[in-house]
Amino acid sequence: MTSPGTRLRRAAAALATVLLLAAGLVGAGPAAAGHAVAGTGSSSADPPAVVVPIQTTGPADKRFNLVVMGDGYTAGELGAFRADVDKHLNVLWSIEPFASYRPYINVWAVEVASPESGVDCDPGLDAPLRDTALGMAFWGGCNPSSVQRLLTVDSRLAGRLADLVPGATPLNRQIVALANSDTYGGAGGSYATASGGNALSALITPHEIGHSLGGLQDEYDYYGRGVPGGAYEGTEPDSAHHTLLTERQMKEQRAKWWRWLGEESESGGVVGRHEGGMYSTKGVWRPSRHSLMKTLGYAFDQVEREVMVQAISARVNLVQDHTPDSAPIGADRTVWVDTLHPAGGELAVVWRLDGRRLDTGNARTVDLRRLDLSPGAHTLTATVTDPTPFVRDPAIRSSPALTRTVSWTVDPALTTEPQPVVPAFTGHTSTASPVGGRTVVHADTTHPVDRALPVRWRLDGRDVSNPGNDRDLDLRSLRLAAGTHTLTARIPGSAAELRWTVDARPATAAYELSKPLRTVQRPGRPVEYVYDGPFTMRLTARDDREGHVVTQFRVDGDGWYTYYGWPTDADAPFRFTPSGTEVDGLVYGKLGRSRAVPWDDATPDYGTHRIEYRTIDAAGNTGAARSFLVTLTPPAGR
Repeated sequence: MTSPGTRLRRAAAALATVLLLAAGLVGAGPAAAGHAVAGTGSSSADPPAVVVPIQTTGPADKRFNLVVMGDGYTAGELGAFRADVDKHLNVLWSIEPFASYRPYINVWAVEVASPESGVDCDPGLDAPLRDTALGMAFWGGCNPSSVQRLLTVDSRLAGRLADLVPGATPLNRQIVALANSDTYGGAGGSYATASGGNALSALITPHEIGHSLGGLQDEYDYYGRGVPGGAYEGTEPDSAHHTLLTERQMKEQRAKWWRWLGEESESGGVVGRHEGGMYSTKGVWRPSRHSLMKTLGYAFDQVEREVMVQAISARVNLVQDHTPDSAPIGADRTVWVDTLHPAGGELAVVWRLDGRRLDTGNARTVDLRRLDLSPGAHTLTATVTDPTPFVRDPAIRSSPALTRTVSWTVDPALTTEPQPVVPAFTGHTSTASPVGGRTVVHADTTHPVDRALPVRWRLDGRDVSNPGNDRDLDLRSLRLAAGTHTLTARIPGSAAELRWTVDARPATAAYELSKPLRTVQRPGRPVEYVYDGPFTMRLTARDDREGHVVTQFRVDGDGWYTYYGWPTDADAPFRFTPSGTEVDGLVYGKLGRSRAVPWDDATPDYGTHRIEYRTIDAAGNTGAARSFLVTLTPPAGR
């Protein structure tokens, strides 16, 4: 056990964090005094820290690196840490834009065994202190003036563990520290924390990354849970997703989210002007009724998603490599660029010679010998752009995050020296695990100066046409039948070949409801269950592959909501009631129009409601939505 004095030291170190995080999970960096970092030379008795690559999409210095570490997991519990990491990551990959930009991200787990299991002050201040590697603690570092759910980590020690990942720096990484606990809690900022095993834990991680990476603000209309936040009294917020403007003013001024107004929100409802946010109940407005920055379980809406696309892309360079541009080059050679490869679509490459666009069909290589250049110097450029529909703001589209240009001076008088190059693949989508049936697979090659190496694709032994940019193959265009397929890429005339297993069979889900008053089956309609009060729903998933499967549901076409069991018990079913159930100052499970806080409208929505459910598996396949009906009847006399 650590000494009693540790409690006071942690309380003092975390006090500033407590003041910023009293509302819950918001955007300040957690800090607390604590233990020496295991495996960094603090003592010969320290257990070793092991860096485990979970997902490697490229060199660490050219990727956004997510560094996940655990605290309070003993050597015998590291298997539980790995399971928690798997769940947190698969939930993250089920949310846009992380799903589409997953190939931009490396994931590293730093495994270090703690001498004792659990973390400090969990669940109460009278709980015993634990001897752990990172000194994580609830109550803001065991501070009696804090709140239980504020989960801190020693930022200095977490940083030292993250430094063990070669190539990852504070400029290109995000640290997530998981506590071996089932208690709800976390904190956000430069270092995000979450309990590993709570029902809602895996939803905390993307919320906190929204703060620390995207600079997104909380959309809570309260500061302390259960207490309305009052009226906003400030000027127009800097926040991209809060405003004082009316919809008309946004359109007239072309301000804030005017480009998204009126569209169906990715998190449910319509993008418009919804009152409340930034800890205020009145006087400030947000784009959507609910989103990930307001209610854990929903997606980022379009406004937040656009910010996050820019934030993720700003940590990398769309142009990963290219023909050297430091000196003029001859016109007797090929010129090339290697780009990043989003899973959601191909990047666009436009080549121009002296300002005139060349007809290259989005290829990554141009053969100058075919251009018949006149004597004298010429300027060749390659502009790489991300055409994602997630971005509508031209300023974001043209920023270095989403647009990069490389320029060469071409002098036909120069002669290019021959350079023997062995045809080979230099980078590609990982072949270690199955790829989903709706992703983009890529394969980059070496670059001889005298020719472009083509990539030929075959699916289940049959050639696949892929003109233009042959480095990327969008599997969505192939409309794969459900099942397992074999995809290969090869360089003709060489032995270089890659092989992937394509998992085009989504996971399946099943539901289990508490006993209804009666069940109604009508031709051409989903089965209907009738209740006169609260009922429960358990969703279970089945897949023929390894990896955590995310299950989602939605009510009456509202936003998809990640199923996690029940807030107080991951193994318990979700509970629907006419007005919702209050848990620790928040409201869950109101059937019909959702309700997040006690002061939201609690009027029961009696009548018939459609509940849809679906799965997103580890390969990224989204299963077809299925549905059933629930009719909630009012009590007698109403």
